[in-house]
Amino acid sequence: MPAMESQFFIGCHLSAAEGFRGLARDAIAVGANVFQFFTRNPRGGQARPIDPTDVADFLETAAAHSFGKILAHAPYTLNACSANPETRRFAREVFADDLKRMEFVPGNLYNFHPGSHVGQGVERGVELIAETLDAVLSPEQSTTVLLETMAGKGSEVGGSFGELKAIIDRTALGDRLGVCLDTCHVWDAGYDIVRDLDGVLAEFDREVGLDRLRAIHLNDSKNPLGAHKDRHEKIGQGCIGLEALARVTGHPLLRHLPFYLETPHDELSGWAGEIALLKRLRK
Repeated sequence: MPAMESQFFIGCHLSAAEGFRGLARDAIAVGANVFQFFTRNPRGGQARPIDPTDVADFLETAAAHSFGKILAHAPYTLNACSANPETRRFAREVFADDLKRMEFVPGNLYNFHPGSHVGQGVERGVELIAETLDAVLSPEQSTTVLLETMAGKGSEVGGSFGELKAIIDRTALGDRLGVCLDTCHVWDAGYDIVRDLDGVLAEFDREVGLDRLRAIHLNDSKNPLGAHKDRHEKIGQGCIGLEALARVTGHPLLRHLPFYLETPHDELSGWAGEIALLKRLRK
């Protein structure tokens, strides 16, 4: 009997201005069956109160439209390995609050940038990130926390697969962790997903394990391979290109994963066009 074709879970980053109900509405409007959203202002601040009615409406809509896993994104100001103790305290508080809120929509994903060690060195950065994770993860949580692959600019931790593995290994509840692979970031970090996607995935499997890979940020890049700059571009208009990104969505080791566009658009129609294009190219 032939293998059953996996459903193509693809969406984009949406604003949570109108709560989960609005996110689901906008996702459906652009042809998406997953989406990413910030848990609060990406530069920090208080999160909006959870409305149980809004959550109930969302869960009903998501089930009716066969949504895949939604991906919450931590604010950019969350730096778990800062040299400043107050910044690390803020990171723990936001992290813990976000994970508590995610249990209203159980079984989904929470993504964060590992952080910048700001001169302390990668080893110390890894140690501090693991300490933060140990402080906020719990055996009871249903949310999987994802470490995002980074471009390696400045003092970022997570610009190599080995650094992500080191964080996972040092975290007591490492079974609650996974990885979100950002195509722009890994390209900018020096992983050649255009000419050697199979080789990059084999290296990821050796370093981290493909079973840890739970989501893909699908972005083109304004920069050449190994630039370490992290500037996203629209699908097919950057240095990665449409053909290579289509191979990512159709790769046998990746096609079952959810894909989230973080491409630079001001209108929903931009993401709708990219989603329709990628669906047509899916093989």
